[in-house]
Amino acid sequence: MDLRAELLKSIWYAFTALDVEKSGKVSKSQLKVLSHNLYTVLCIPHDPVALEEHFRDDDDGPVSSQGYMPYLNKYILDKVEEGAFVKENFDELCWTLTAKKNYKPDRNGNSVISHQDAFKLWCLFNFLSEDKYPLVMVPDEVEYLLKKICTAMNVELNSCELDDYLSQEPQGQGGLTVWQFLDMVNSGRFLRGIEQEAISMAVEEVYQEVIEDGYLWKKGQLRRNWSERWFMLKPSALSYYMSEERKEKKGSILLDKHCCVEVLPDRDGKRCMFCVKTSSRTYEMSASDTRQRQEWTLAIQTAIRLQAEGKKSLHKDLKQKRREQREQREQRKAAKEEETQRLKQLQEEKERKLQELELLKEAQRQAEILLQEEEQRRRQQHEEMQRTLEIQLREAEQARASMQAEMVLKEAEAERQRKRILELEDMQERLQEALQQEVKARQDEEAVRYAQARLLAEEEEKLKQLMKLKEEQEEYIIKTQREKQVLKQEMENKNKCLEEAQKQLEEVRVNRQRVDQDVMAAQRKLRQASTNVKHWNVQMNRLMHPIGPGDKRTNVSGGVFAGYQPLLSRRDSSLK
Repeated sequence: MDLRAELLKSIWYAFTALDVEKSGKVSKSQLKVLSHNLYTVLCIPHDPVALEEHFRDDDDGPVSSQGYMPYLNKYILDKVEEGAFVKENFDELCWTLTAKKNYKPDRNGNSVISHQDAFKLWCLFNFLSEDKYPLVMVPDEVEYLLKKICTAMNVELNSCELDDYLSQEPQGQGGLTVWQFLDMVNSGRFLRGIEQEAISMAVEEVYQEVIEDGYLWKKGQLRRNWSERWFMLKPSALSYYMSEERKEKKGSILLDKHCCVEVLPDRDGKRCMFCVKTSSRTYEMSASDTRQRQEWTLAIQTAIRLQAEGKKSLHKDLKQKRREQREQREQRKAAKEEETQRLKQLQEEKERKLQELELLKEAQRQAEILLQEEEQRRRQQHEEMQRTLEIQLREAEQARASMQAEMVLKEAEAERQRKRILELEDMQERLQEALQQEVKARQDEEAVRYAQARLLAEEEEKLKQLMKLKEEQEEYIIKTQREKQVLKQEMENKNKCLEEAQKQLEEVRVNRQRVDQDVMAAQRKLRQASTNVKHWNVQMNRLMHPIGPGDKRTNVSGGVFAGYQPLLSRRDSSLK
């Protein structure tokens, strides 16, 4: 199913929603508004002139779907480019138009699914419905979709109850309409006892699986950082966007037969990693859990295979296979009915021939009397022929027995071959497990070797630092020893100076003692001299007093002894 057919299904719902009177025609004003909205959501340049010209008011009245198709094909569908618009916005537009008229949930708020879940189921219905109008989904596809939803919730679908419901529900065109399908889901008959949140999560999971998109963590090429991106898978490319609105496309991974997908071990704080290898680059990605990683790797591998086979989509391919299987079942059913009719005709022919045989037997009994001799001859011939046939029958029995024995031997050989194949498959699985374990062990060994090399490099660096410190310490020790020797020499010099100073001090002390002794002797001599001087002065005064009375004698006496005073003062200063 190409893009045009997918878009036509949604547009058909929008057109029928605008057909209020169910006459198969819609007014031009409504089609004008619908076309303008389709221009917007499909990101097609508006052509207001053609729009006004085609839907101008005249006496033609409303337009049927066949009358609207030429304008739709020429001005809208022929200009649509895949990937240039957000299909979810287009589906929401058509769903909004048709849900107002046709979707009737429980007004008391007891609906099993929400309005958004109903929209996603409507999209899934359009994807799985038959490519003929009015759109219906055959019972096999209904069971397939319900089973996927129940599987997502880890619940088993009651197929018998579904068959009873489908047998009671009136089906037009060999299947259910989307509104019958939504009423069946909202009835809670198959999803009773399950919370609405769990149903919403299951519908979202199935919707993302069929639409083939979702969030993944991707490692950058230049900055090597991890970023969360919205991925959308197509058989030709794996595109990724900034968010699920798909407004800003960040890049695309082209898929071809040379691409491959590999599971990676957890590292850099990321788990559930895998990579997509192309001829030019390797893209590393991380899923939220193991199940999502397995789904993405399987989907990408299937997309690569479908690209090599020239097919469009995994689910479209599965849908086509299910449709072919249904057609084959219908063909087998028709062939079986034809075989039954043929057997019935053969039975009638057999009865007619039995009747003819009875008539022939009657004629034979009437002719037996006339043919007794001929019968005797024929009997002999018959006995001979019977003997010949018995011989041939025994030979055939022997050949059959030999063939049966040979068949038994071939069956035993085939059984041995089957066992051998099973053993080889088991051995292959064990070898694959051992190979995976060996790969993982080698990766771990490389990581350990890398860590060991890093530790050795760090140890060498530390050893160099220690050697440098040792050299600096040795230089410092040598320098210290030199300084110690210098200090020791200085101390020895100072000690010598100190000893000399002590000797000089001792000499000074000895000289001082000697000088003190000299001073004491001089003081004694001075005291003795002073005593002598006083004595002589007294004697002189006594002697000089009677000689001359008057002033002149006094002056003479003073003049005679005045010369002793400077002499005594100079001696006293020298003694001091």
